Amino acid sequence: MSLKNSITKFPADGLRSTRRFISSHNNEGKGIFAVDDDGEHHRVLVKGGAVANIIYSTCDTPVDMNEDKDMKYARDNEPPIHVENGSVVRLIDFAPGMESPIHRAMSIDYGVVIEGKFLLTLDSGEEKIMLPGDMSVNRGCMHKWKNLDEERPGRMVFILLDVTPYKVNGEVLQEYLGDMEEDYAFRHR
Repeated sequence: MSLKNSITKFPADGLRSTRRFISSHNNEGKGIFAVDDDGEHHRVLVKGGAVANIIYSTCDTPVDMNEDKDMKYARDNEPPIHVENGSVVRLIDFAPGMESPIHRAMSIDYGVVIEGKFLLTLDSGEEKIMLPGDMSVNRGCMHKWKNLDEERPGRMVFILLDVTPYKVNGEVLQEYLGDMEEDYAFRHR
């Protein structure tokens, strides 16, 4: 990737900053907005090919919201690619023309295009073009993403939920991050 396409911060140049609103309750039991920010965990990925903004993560299912335990976890922990028994919501800005390494998280991944045009490619070679509003449900398949716009960054949101060990043809699938391993290495358990 050329240096001119590298991303060094969130949001990527050319994309608007996003706001995250987290609701809770006041002393009267009424709904309030406890958080209004752009997220607490931003990380440049794939050597500047993308930047992630963690919108929220949880460490258990069902989620324990008592005493704001979930909010404290999300604030204090930058999650790995996915959280065992939990969830991760990750907004990713992709540099122009950026193609991710092929990878697999051991989770069910919901992907939604927010801005841009993306190519989703599976290890079988099957491909789908995704436009704003299009969604994918990835069930443990090896895959990669490509921002098809060579001039502008693109944006997607991913929701990852943990899964039980998943067998295909009698073999338990394993997580594979390939060249993204170093982006998540400090968070692996």
